[in-house]
Amino acid sequence: MRPRRSSASRTQRCARGFTLIELMVVVLIVGLLAAATVISISITGRDSELEKESERAFSLVKYAREKAELQTREFGLYCGEGNYEFLTYDARKGYWRSIEEDESLRLRELPDGLKLRLVVEGREVVLKGPDTAKKTDEQLKKELRERIPHVIIYSNGDLTPFKLVVLREDPSRSVTIASTDDGTIKADDMVEGKT
Repeated sequence: MRPRRSSASRTQRCARGFTLIELMVVVLIVGLLAAATVISISITGRDSELEKESERAFSLVKYAREKAELQTREFGLYCGEGNYEFLTYDARKGYWRSIEEDESLRLRELPDGLKLRLVVEGREVVLKGPDTAKKTDEQLKKELRERIPHVIIYSNGDLTPFKLVVLREDPSRSVTIASTDDGTIKADDMVEGKT
């Protein structure tokens, strides 16, 4: 009969673990993979936040145009330095108002670091920055009634010639959304550098 080995020696042999060299090789491989990922992202220059916001603005302008044609009523695009909103003309009240009946055309705030530039009919529009002054309800209502859209989208599908630039200043990147001479709306690829 063979002597039985003790379970302690068997456990000790199985639980030997990794050597220091094996651990260092694994850490080196993980480090190289992480560095390659960081380098590849910075080389491609992707700015997903800028891309997402410019794609949203482009889609919403096209959507508002289609809706204007289907409903045979005028819509407008009103821009601030860090936000934009679609308006509709209310003939009964005699002013441009927010579109409460369609959530997708509501006021949109851009994330920190992004802002808008707008050129209408070849002239740059000075957009309002954030207003931090306290106002009464009456002042707010008056301000809302006096808003006139920068870009008008007519019920026949025509629109005011415009160029809307969604940009990040540091590092300088931008995407331009513009109307063309043939009446279409296009969005350019992201551009690095000054706009």
